[in-house]
Amino acid sequence: MTLRRVPLATTAIAAEVDEGGIGWLRIDRPERRNAVSLEMWQGLADAAAALDADDTVRVVVIHGVGGRSFSAGADIGEFAAQRADAEQRRRYGAIAARGHDALAQLNKPLIAMVQGWCLGGGLGLALQADLRFAADDARFGIPAARLGLGYDYAGLVALARLIGASAAKDMLFSARRLDAAEALRIGLVNAVFPAGALEAEVHRYATGIAANAPLTLHACKVGLREFERGAHNAQAEAIVATLVDRCFDSADYREGRTAFVEKREPRFGRR
Repeated sequence: MTLRRVPLATTAIAAEVDEGGIGWLRIDRPERRNAVSLEMWQGLADAAAALDADDTVRVVVIHGVGGRSFSAGADIGEFAAQRADAEQRRRYGAIAARGHDALAQLNKPLIAMVQGWCLGGGLGLALQADLRFAADDARFGIPAARLGLGYDYAGLVALARLIGASAAKDMLFSARRLDAAEALRIGLVNAVFPAGALEAEVHRYATGIAANAPLTLHACKVGLREFERGAHNAQAEAIVATLVDRCFDSADYREGRTAFVEKREPRFGRR
């Protein structure tokens, strides 16, 4: 697989693009179980923005390097200097929010490939993905109640929206760890695969997405994002209607119709 690397200011976050239109966003700090430092939160924002702006990228996969941890969360070693009180928490949170928001606003499908530990802020990153595929050795949890820190409203909403308020309360109040099977049962992940097969399965799935019409993917993602935000209003409908019109006026729509009639796979143009 040929990879083109995107230049970033930090070496602990990597962004690469393969020839099949898949963007790989890597959390690369395995010696710290891929715990996210303040510098890395900004790196995540920069990487997501670069992949979103790259017209060759059709789908993005975010994962942790090393195979033992997706991310153990925010780097607790920085808390005494960077997150010691409420005022510092607000400054820290503003930078961390850039990473979360950039992933949330990504206009391309985002898949979280989860191996090993996925805890706290690491789980928060996975929650920004559209889909979560996990290895059978994955472990999930939110240890906030063990650390005495508060969990921001956006994170609470993202968790409860996905698995329901009751299951979210269980995770938050108990601070316990969930194995991959339980995560699948409650809807925290979409599928579980043997650890040795996870990357191949994710690559196969992402390749299928990359072959689909990019304008359709964008319209669907924006529409569902508005729905998840609870934006049931005329403005949201108008935004989606504009994107739908763009699909119907596109060369991709003509190609899709033609390919269907000719009984062949469509070849959608790069954007």
